[in-house]
Formats: sequence, structure tokens, C-alpha cells
Amino acid sequence: MADRFHLAQVNIGRARGPMDSPVMQGFVDQLDRINALADRSPGFVWRLQTEEGDATSLQVFDDERIIVNMSVWESLEALKSYVYSGEHLEVLKNKKHWFEKMPGPILALWWIPAGSLPAIEDGVRALQSLSANGPTAEAFSFARPFPLPQQLPA
Repeated sequence: MADRFHLAQVNIGRARGPMDSPVMQGFVDQLDRINALADRSPGFVWRLQTEEGDATSLQVFDDERIIVNMSVWESLEALKSYVYSGEHLEVLKNKKHWFEKMPGPILALWWIPAGSLPAIEDGVRALQSLSANGPTAEAFSFARPFPLPQQLPA
């Protein structure tokens, strides 16, 4: 059943300044390396990116300093392994230097049929669902994951 579904994730952050500002330099300097690490991580399927190779220039929300990151992974375990180990964990530990604390969920996970890719609107909807309803099969968190669906959506 696991090969019939992949895990989509979206996370957002409100940058402490524009991407080209000195306060964001440490984050920007690591972005290519961390994206390349994701690209070659076991279980990685896809990530949202522009021609520049990342998604920092996409304005999804009214606030131009909110950046969005979306990716698809073969499993919850594969994503968790990438997020909470090695170089990515070091970046995660320092996020307070580059990102402000935001109200509500900043990360949402959901299952999608293998072979499909989420749209940005799916990510926004997942964050809204998690905020409004808490963890459900439609959007959940690492702390309260939902199991693989038993069947493909109609």
C-alpha cells in the first residue's frame, strides 16, 4: 500500500527581512546546499522550485516575507530522517536567527497518490485545515501523524 501513496509537506516561515538583507545572509548561504541534500536524500521525490532552484521568490501569502517550502517524499520516515538529522537539523536549530515565530501551524503533512504532485493551493489548504481542525487525515503534523489511507481518493 505504501507505494500507492507519497507524503506531501508544506512549511512556511516569516523571514526577519528580505532575502537579500544581511539578517538573512546565513540562511541564503546554506540554501543551495540544503536543497541539494534534500534532492539526494533517500525517499525524496520532488520539491517546489523556480528556475533559481528554490522557492524563496514565490509570493503565496499577502505578506511578502512569508516563504513557502513544499516537497514530496516516499514515506513519513524518509522525510523525518531528512528533517531531523545531519546538516538539515543544524539549519533547523538556527531558524530563530532568520525566521520570526508565527501564530498557528507552520508545517502540514498529507498523503497524496503516488505519481501526483501537490499545487501550492494544496499546501495552503493543508495549513488552513490543520489550523482550523487540528490533525486529521487531510492535514497532520510530525507529532500527530495519520496512517496511510486505505484507498485512493475518489
